[in-house]
Amino acid sequence: MASEAIEDLLKEGRTFPPPETFKRDALITDAEIYDEAAADREGFWAKQALDLDWFEEWDTILEWDAPYAKWFVGGKLNVSYNCLDRHVEAGHGDQVAFHWEGEPGDTRTITYTDLLDDVQRTANALKSLGVEKGDRVAVYLPMIPELPTIMLACARIGAVHSVVFGGFSANALRDRINDSDCKVLVTADGGYRRGSVASLKPAADEAIEDTPSIEHVLVVRRGENDVEMVDGRDHWWHDVVDSQDADCPPEPMDAEDLLYLLYTSGTTGKPKGIMHTTGGYLTQVAFTHRYVFDLHPDTDVYWCAADIGWVTGHSYIVYGPLANRTTSVMYEGVPNHPDEARFWAIIEKYKVTQLYTAPTAIRAFMKWGDEHPAKHDLSSLRLLGTVGEPINPEAWIWYQQHIGGDRCPIVDTWWQTETGGIMISPLPGATTTKPGSATFPLPGISATIYDDQGEEVGVPGGGYLVLDQPWPGMLRGIWGDDQRFRDTYWSRFSGRYFAGDGAKRDDEGYFWLLGRVDDVMNVSGHRISTTEVESALVSHPSVAEAAVIGRADAQTGQAIAAFVSPRSGYEGDEELAQELRNHVATMISPIAKPASVLFTADLPKTRSGKIMRRLLKDIAEDNQLGDTTTLADAGVVDSIKDRYLAGSGSDE
Repeated sequence: MASEAIEDLLKEGRTFPPPETFKRDALITDAEIYDEAAADREGFWAKQALDLDWFEEWDTILEWDAPYAKWFVGGKLNVSYNCLDRHVEAGHGDQVAFHWEGEPGDTRTITYTDLLDDVQRTANALKSLGVEKGDRVAVYLPMIPELPTIMLACARIGAVHSVVFGGFSANALRDRINDSDCKVLVTADGGYRRGSVASLKPAADEAIEDTPSIEHVLVVRRGENDVEMVDGRDHWWHDVVDSQDADCPPEPMDAEDLLYLLYTSGTTGKPKGIMHTTGGYLTQVAFTHRYVFDLHPDTDVYWCAADIGWVTGHSYIVYGPLANRTTSVMYEGVPNHPDEARFWAIIEKYKVTQLYTAPTAIRAFMKWGDEHPAKHDLSSLRLLGTVGEPINPEAWIWYQQHIGGDRCPIVDTWWQTETGGIMISPLPGATTTKPGSATFPLPGISATIYDDQGEEVGVPGGGYLVLDQPWPGMLRGIWGDDQRFRDTYWSRFSGRYFAGDGAKRDDEGYFWLLGRVDDVMNVSGHRISTTEVESALVSHPSVAEAAVIGRADAQTGQAIAAFVSPRSGYEGDEELAQELRNHVATMISPIAKPASVLFTADLPKTRSGKIMRRLLKDIAEDNQLGDTTTLADAGVVDSIKDRYLAGSGSDE
C-alpha cells in the first residue's frame, strides 16, 4: 500500500480487531481475565505462579512496604529446573529448544535434553572454578548458545549472573564487574558481525586489568581469532566444560533470592545494577510470554530478534520461552548480512510463527524496500510484536501488511529493564488494536497517568506514566545503592513507581506512549515530545527514518533539530525540507516545526537498533561527542557531524 493510502487509513482512525482466523485458536478471546485480576490481584498472580514447579509453596503471596516488595514469601524453586528439567521429565526432551543460526550460516539444533546436559556440565564447571551460591558471574558473549547456557547454569547453582552486552567497551565491562565484585568472567574470542569477526577477548583482557575480584576467565572459542590466554586465570570453555559430568542437582532457591543483575544507563552516567529475583520474576515473564504471544508450545516456532545482553533477551529469549517449553530461533548477526532479506530467509527456513522485534528495525526494513520480504514465504507467521520504543503508526501498518500479510495481530509492548516483564500490551485474541498504541495494562498490572502536581489525569489526558501497585517481576533495588533506588524511581510520586516515560490516554482509554520525559523538548514554553515529531516526519512518504532532538536556542529555549534519512528516490534538498516542516505543522502544530532539517544516509544506532539521540544533541550543540563504542557503525556520527558543520542541512 502506498504511503498516501496509509496516511488516509490512519486519518480514518481505523482499528484492528483480532482476526477471526487467529481468534479461533487463541488462548484468551475475551475480557474475563481482566475481571478476574481486578477482583483479586494477589490471588490472580498466585494462580499464575502455580503454573511453575515449586519445591516448597509460599506462605504469603505479597509483602508490600513501599518501595520494597516480596512475592511468594517462603516459597522455594529453581529457575533452571523450571526451564529444563520439568519438560524433559514430562517427555519433551526431544523438542527443540533453540534453532541457532550463526551469521556465516552455520547452525545448531539444541533440544531440551541437549540444553539440560549442557547446563549441568556448565554448572559443574562453575563449581570447579570456585563459584558458589550468591557469587556474581560476569558474562560478555556474542549471541551464541553458550550465552543462555551460562545464564541457566548460574541459576541452577544459585549464582547471580550479570550479562554485559557484547557491544560495550572495556571500560563499561570493567565498571560493571567492579560494581558487583564478580568472581568469574565468561567471554569468547570473538563473534561474527557484518561478515567478519568482532573480537571480545582483547576488550575483556583490558577490562580485567583493573578488576581485582576476577579469579578466572572462561573463554568460548567462536571466532577462531588469535587471543592471549593467561596461564592459571584463563580457561577454554571446551577444556573445562566438556569434561564435566552432566548431572548437577538444582539448588532450591528462595523466591526472593537474587537471580540476576542487569545494568542500565543512568542520568548521572553511572550505570544502575537492576536486581531481579527468582519467583516473582519467573512468574511474570512466563505468564506474559504465554499470553501476549499466544504461545502454543507443540506447534509454534518463536523468534525474539533482540540481543540477550538487554532485558528483552533475558525475559523473552531465555527465561519466559524456556519456562513455557518454547521452540525458539536464536540468530547471531545483523539483519542485513549478507543482504537485506536475511530476516525473511530465517523466517521462511524455520517456519517462524511469532516475530518480536524493535520499531527501529521495522523502519530499517521499510527503508530497504518492500521487495525483500516479498521474495520469501512468510505465511508461517501468525503474530507480530514490537518492543523497545513507541512505534509510529505508519511503521505499524507497514509491518502489519508487508510482514503479517493483513492476517497477524500486532502486540505493541511497553515495559522496561526495571519492570522485568511486559506491562502494557494487547492480548492478541481479545484486544482491538490501534496503530501506535500499546493499548491497555495487562491483567494484574495497574498503570495510570499523573500530572505535575501528582494528581491522576482523567481520560482523555496526558502526563507521566505511573505504576501504582506492585507487580511480581518488579526490580528489588539497585545493587549497592538503596538511596539511588528510592530517589530514581519512588521520589517523584510518593509510594508510586514513576517509569520515566510520558504517556497519554485517548477518549477510549487506550495508552499511547510518548517516550522518555527527558526526551520532551521545551520550545517557547510548549512541551513537545520527540516521539510525536519523529512519528509525524516518518508518516511522510519521503522519510524512511527520523530522529529529533532539542538543541539550545537563545530565543526559544530549545529549537527542534531533525535528522532525516530519505527513502530511495527522494532528494534531500531545501524543497523537501520545507515540505517536511509544513507536514509536521499540519500533523501536530506550527510550534512543532523543526528549525533545522539535516538529511543523512543513516542515523547513529546501537547494535540493538536504538538511535543514540544524545550523540545527535552533541553534534547539534557542538559539544564533545560522548561514548560511541556501543554504535553499530561509529563512522555514521563523523559523517553527520561533517555534514552538520558544513551547513548541508536546511535551516528555517
